[in-house]
Amino acid sequence: MGDGNSTVAAVQRALEVLHTTVGKLSQEYGDTLGIRRLVSDVARLSDDLAELGPPDPHHRPGPVPEELEEIPDVEYDASMWTDAEHEGFGAPDRRAP
Repeated sequence: MGDGNSTVAAVQRALEVLHTTVGKLSQEYGDTLGIRRLVSDVARLSDDLAELGPPDPHHRPGPVPEELEEIPDVEYDASMWTDAEHEGFGAPDRRAP
């Protein structure tokens, strides 16, 4: 796992390059809707990065146990499959032409 500060710094550098590159595109394309959206998107990304603050030292990536649903290892009630069609075979009382 990398250092949070160096990761944020790397993202900040990438955003600076993106900002500069979008500025060059703006010179080529002029003030178009697409350019205005790109400028807005880069600004929003910079704002979002600034809002993150320092990383939580206790954060560990991975699933949150409360979000996991346990599926029991028992047989399903056979009545649940009554009148069900087998995928690829169709209904049991029908025949292919």
